[in-house]
Amino acid sequence: MRTMRLCRALEKLGADFAARNWHYLDVAPQDRWARAWAWPGLPEEEIIVCVHKGTSIFETFHRQDFFFLNYAYKGSYDAISYQYDNFITIGEGECYVGQPYTGYALNKDGDEEFIIIGVLMKKDLFFRSFLPVLSQDPALFKFFLEPRINQFSDEFLHLRFEKNSPLRILLEMMVQEYAAKKADTQAILKPLAMAVLMHIARQYRVERPEEKPKRLSEQIVRYMGEHTETVTLKEISAHFAYHPNYISGLLRREQGKTFSQILLTLRMERAVLLLEGTNLSIEEIADMLGYSNSSNFYKAFREYFHCSPREYIGLRH
Repeated sequence: MRTMRLCRALEKLGADFAARNWHYLDVAPQDRWARAWAWPGLPEEEIIVCVHKGTSIFETFHRQDFFFLNYAYKGSYDAISYQYDNFITIGEGECYVGQPYTGYALNKDGDEEFIIIGVLMKKDLFFRSFLPVLSQDPALFKFFLEPRINQFSDEFLHLRFEKNSPLRILLEMMVQEYAAKKADTQAILKPLAMAVLMHIARQYRVERPEEKPKRLSEQIVRYMGEHTETVTLKEISAHFAYHPNYISGLLRREQGKTFSQILLTLRMERAVLLLEGTNLSIEEIADMLGYSNSSNFYKAFREYFHCSPREYIGLRH
C-alpha cells in the first residue's frame, strides 16, 4: 500500500512539474549571465516539493529567489553551477543543496529514467525557522549567508547518502504529503524539512570534518563559535573540565583576549552576516545571537563598530 501510494505521489508531482509557474525576476545589469526564478508556488506556501521524472532535462542557467535541495532519488543527473565550467554529476542517493543568489541549471539527456526530488523553501522561513538550528556549525552558517555579499563564496553542497538513509524516507514522506495537500500540509512539511536539513548538516560534518585544534585555547574558541547564543564561562569550564579561572587566564595568555571579548567578536561577526544576508529584524537577530533584548544588542554593536546596526549597513552600501 505504501509503495503504491508513493508511486502515485511521484507520478502526480512529476506531472505537475512542467505546469509550475516558473517565471523570471528582473536582475541587475551586472547579472546578465543569468536569469532569476521567482517563487513558483502559491503566496501562502512556504515549502514546495517538486519531482522531475523523465530521461532528459535542460534548464536555462538561472538564479533563484529561494533555498532549495535536489535529491537524486533514482538514476543520476548533471548540474552546472555559478561558473559554466563547474559541471558536476549528482549520482543516485546524492544531494545538491543551493542558496539564493548563485547560478544553477539542471542538464541531463539519455535513455535511462531518473527521478529528482526537490524541496524549495522561502527565504524568510529558512532564516527564521531553520537557520537558528543549523547555525551551530560556523562553516554551514556562512555557507547559507555569504553568497549575497561575497561572490567568491561556496556555491553549493554536494553530499552523498547511504541507500537506506533516513533522508530518503523523510523526502518520501514529504512527497506523499505534498501530493495529497490538505489544510495543514504546510504545518506538517516544516518539521519534516527541518529533519531533512539536520541530516544534511550531519552529513556535511561527516564529509567535511575539521581538524581538531591541538591547543586547548583554540578548542575553546571553536566551541564558543559553535554555541555563541548560549555559551558561558561556567559551561566551558564544565565541558572542558577546567576551573573557570584557568580558562580565563589561558584565553588571555594564548588568544590575547578575555572570554567576553572573544564572545563579543564571534557574535559581531555573525551579526554582520545576518544583517547583510537576511531580512531578519534587529529583535530576531539579537535573539539568535543570545542577547536577552534588542537594547543589549544595540549597545554591544555600537561599542564594537562605533555605529548602530542600521548605520553600519548604510555605510557598507
